[in-house]
Amino acid sequence: MFLLWINSNIFFPIHAEDSLYVQLNQALANKERYLSIKEQRIQQLKQIQGLKNLSLEQTYDLNESLHNEYKKYKADSSVHYIKENIRIAELMHQTDRITESKIYLANAYSTKGMYIESKDILDSIDQSKLPLKLQAFYYTVYCSFYSHYGQSNGDDLYFKKSEEYRDSVLAILEPESQEYRIELAIRFVYNGNIEKTERQLLTLLSQTSESDSNHALIYYLLGELYKRINKEDLQIKYYTLSAIMDIRNCIKDNASQQSLALVYFKRGDISKAYTLMKSAMEDALFCNVRYRAMEGMSYYPIINASYQEKEERQKEELQFYLILISILSTALIIGILYIYIQVKRLARVKRELKRTNKDLNRLNSDLQDANKNLMEANLIKEEYIAHFFDLCSNYIDKMENYRKALIKKASNNQVEELYAMLRSTASIDNEVDELYKNFDIIFLSLYPSFIEEFNSLLLPEEHIIPKQGELLNTELRIFALIRLGIKDSVKIASFLRYSLRTVYNYRTKVRNKSAVPRDEFESHVEKIGTLRKNQ
Repeated sequence: MFLLWINSNIFFPIHAEDSLYVQLNQALANKERYLSIKEQRIQQLKQIQGLKNLSLEQTYDLNESLHNEYKKYKADSSVHYIKENIRIAELMHQTDRITESKIYLANAYSTKGMYIESKDILDSIDQSKLPLKLQAFYYTVYCSFYSHYGQSNGDDLYFKKSEEYRDSVLAILEPESQEYRIELAIRFVYNGNIEKTERQLLTLLSQTSESDSNHALIYYLLGELYKRINKEDLQIKYYTLSAIMDIRNCIKDNASQQSLALVYFKRGDISKAYTLMKSAMEDALFCNVRYRAMEGMSYYPIINASYQEKEERQKEELQFYLILISILSTALIIGILYIYIQVKRLARVKRELKRTNKDLNRLNSDLQDANKNLMEANLIKEEYIAHFFDLCSNYIDKMENYRKALIKKASNNQVEELYAMLRSTASIDNEVDELYKNFDIIFLSLYPSFIEEFNSLLLPEEHIIPKQGELLNTELRIFALIRLGIKDSVKIASFLRYSLRTVYNYRTKVRNKSAVPRDEFESHVEKIGTLRKNQ
C-alpha cells in the first residue's frame, strides 16, 4: 500500500496543486484549438464518406467511426450516424449489427435525456437472444440509463437499479479484462473497501496508457474515492488531471470539471469554482447532455451568484479606494496651497514690521516685545510647517508605493493577488463549518442521546463515533436531518453540499450496517428520542 502511495505521488506531488491548475488553465485557454483538431479529424472522415462507389460495409464502418467521434462530443450528431447504421444494417440483413446499433441509440437517447425513447428501445430487445459479446454492452447501457435517470430526478430507486445492472455486467465480463476491472472499481468507489479500491485503481492507472480513453475515467474515479475519505488535496489533483485530459480530448460529456468546481467552491475559491462550473455547463449544453446540465443547474446559480457578488464587492472596494485617493490628493493640494499662502503672508508681515521699526523708533520697546511675540509665533508656524511637510511626504511615499504595487500586479495580470491586496475575503468554509457546528449544538441539545441511540441500531462492530473535536460527522449529520423529518436526498445534498449520489451512498452504506431490518432502519431513526420519553 505504501509503495503504491509513493508511486502515485512521485510525478504529481500534493504540493503541485498550483502547477496542475496552471496546466488546467492552459487547457481551458486552448479549448478552441483542440476543437479545431477534432473537427478536422471529423471532416476527414466525412470526405472519405463522400467518395463514390463505397460499399455498404465501408459506409457502415465510416458511420461507426463518426459515431465514436461524436458520442461524447455532440450527442445529436452521434444519433444521426447511429440511425444511418441501423438503416444500413437492415439493408445488409445483419441482425447483430442492427441490435448493436439500437443499443448505441438507446445509450445516446439516455445521454440526451430522451428516457422514454431509450427505455422503449432497450425493452424491445430480447436479451435472452443476444450473443454474449452484446449482453455485457446491453447491461452496461441499462446501467447508464438508470444512473442518468436517477441524476435527473433525484430518486434513489434508480441508482439501486443502476447498481443491479452493473452486477449483471460483472457477471458476464472476463475478470481479467479492462472493462471488468473498471466496472468493479466503479462499484467499489461508491460501495466498497477504500484501501482495496485505491490499490486497484492505482494499479489500473499504471497499466493504462494516456492515449486510452479510460485513463481520464480512472483519474476521475480516484478523485471520487478521495472525496469519500476527505483527502481534499488528492481529490483536487485527480479531478484536475481528469479535467485536463477531457478538455484535450474534446470530451464534452464530462464530470470532472463540475466536481472540481464544487471542491473549490467549498474551499471558498469562488473565481476558480465559477470558471470551471461555467466551462462544465457550456460543455453539457454543447453536447446536449441533459443529466449533466440538470446536475450543473443545481449548483451553477449558487456559484454564479457568489461570483457576481464577489465581483460587485471588489468593484465597490476599488471605487472606494480610488475615491479615497482622490480625496486625499485634493486635501494634500489644498494643504500645500494653504502653507504657501501662510508663508507669503508671513513674509509680508515681516516687511511691514521692518518699515514700522524705522518709522516708530519711539515705540522701540513695544516693538521689541511685539517682535518677541512674533518670533515665537514664527517658531510655532515653522515647527508646524516642518511636521506637516514630513507627514505629507511620508503619506505621498506610501500612496506612491501602494499605487506602484497595484500597477505592478495589474500589469502582470496577477488578478488574484490584486484582489487580495484590495480586500481579504472571509473564508466560506469557516461560515459553512460554523453553520454545521451550530446545527450540531442545537440538534444535540434537542436529542442529547442521539448518537448513543443511533449506534444501538447498528451492529456492535459498526458503531459510528465522531472524531475528537466533532459533535457529529457527515454520516450522523445525514441521519440527524432524517430525524428532523428531512428525508429527501435532494434537500439533504443541498444542505450538506454533496452530490445526490454521495448522499445515496452514505445512506446505503449505513443501512448495510444495520442491526435491525434494513428497510426499517430509517423509520427507527425517525423515532430516536421519542422511545425514552414514552418509557
